[in-house]
Amino acid sequence: MKAQSRILGVDDAPFAFTDEFVPVVGVVVRAPSYVEGVLTTRVHVDGTDATDVLAAAINRSRYRTGLALVLLDGAALGGFNVVDIDALHESTRVPVATVTRDRPDLEAMERVLRRKFADWERRLEILRRKELVRVETAHKPLYATMAGLPPRDLTDAIHRCTVRGALPEPVRIAHLIATAIVKGESKGDA
Repeated sequence: MKAQSRILGVDDAPFAFTDEFVPVVGVVVRAPSYVEGVLTTRVHVDGTDATDVLAAAINRSRYRTGLALVLLDGAALGGFNVVDIDALHESTRVPVATVTRDRPDLEAMERVLRRKFADWERRLEILRRKELVRVETAHKPLYATMAGLPPRDLTDAIHRCTVRGALPEPVRIAHLIATAIVKGESKGDA
């Protein structure tokens, strides 16, 4: 990945499970930390539209052509609105990765999915489809999945756009903006 690559970080806003929709924010950062643009959209809480909504937002964005990577904070938005990163990569022709600070507990997720959703098997299949990769950072490791790029390139991209701590700036800034939209003020615990 080039030194000045554009990376789109995506995160959802705080929400209640009684909400119909959750705001989603995307921040385009030219590595390491220059913010070039902000995208907003929304997805259904616990819905099934996250992949299609993100693909549409990315494909209509003026920043789409220069994107080197879409970096999602986790594998789902708005609860269990799971993002199919293979389908998102195919639709946008941009590599896609998820990152989390903590190793996902797929067994706990499966228990919740079985209890709450008739289509739990499909959601779980998407979550389990990709190998979880541990990415070392100067602060603490991140856990990632990816579509359209090798682990070495993802590690390089994360290192290029992480200014402080472990979380890459595109995701960290998306989190701050998404929180401010709902709460009126950002909170730095992405």
